[in-house]
Amino acid sequence: MSIYRPKFLLEWLDIKREGGYKLLFKKKGWQVFAAFILYYLIRDSILYILIPYLGYTTFKGCF
Repeated sequence: MSIYRPKFLLEWLDIKREGGYKLLFKKKGWQVFAAFILYYLIRDSILYILIPYLGYTTFKGCF
């Protein structure tokens, strides 16, 4: 099963395979850190804010 991966991610994976995370952070630095923070910010806001809010607004009329 083939999953679409952006070109920058493929480049980062190649760098990680060559020299591990240390080389990846040395070459890309803040870009990797910003992508990591952004990913978890979006994921956590969906999990802990959006889904409970939608559930509450949907079921608040039942109680």
